Amino acid sequence: MKFCTSCGGAIVLRVPSGDNRERYVCRNCGEIHYQNPKIVVGCLVESDDKVLLCRRAIEPRYGLWTLPAGFMENGETAAQGAIRETLEEANASVSVEMLYSLINIPHINQVYLIFHARLADPGFSAGSESLDVALFSREEIPWTGIAFPAVTKTLEWYFADKSRGFLTTHTGDIIRPLKSQ
Repeated sequence: MKFCTSCGGAIVLRVPSGDNRERYVCRNCGEIHYQNPKIVVGCLVESDDKVLLCRRAIEPRYGLWTLPAGFMENGETAAQGAIRETLEEANASVSVEMLYSLINIPHINQVYLIFHARLADPGFSAGSESLDVALFSREEIPWTGIAFPAVTKTLEWYFADKSRGFLTTHTGDIIRPLKSQ
């Protein structure tokens, strides 16, 4: 950030009075510009003991498989965003049942909220951000072709829960390993 969105003044990075971390602050008007994590919302869609995956038609991770998910928009709830993303990426109408996983990824400033959902009707197809959409059993999942670690972790939790006979909400963190000194 170089310029203030309030007055156009130059921005400096400093710790504002009463705060404990650096923020972008306007030298001219004093406006503090907070930057917060992005929320990714999506659905783990279940149908006949299979899960719906989308093959990405966009970067990052073009051509790899993921759950239908994307950034939450202003003015919507997390569940509404997950339903919207599933419709956009998989042309699938779903019924959300529960928050399934919450995964923090602090090194890229993201938080994933994935909801367990069921197909509201049997139809689905690739949306504009997907090359392909398909239902996969555990054995059919292209594990080495999954686009994001948060999706892999969510799928692992799901199949472990299914083998135990019940679903529960999961939370976790994906921490980038520190580089060698």
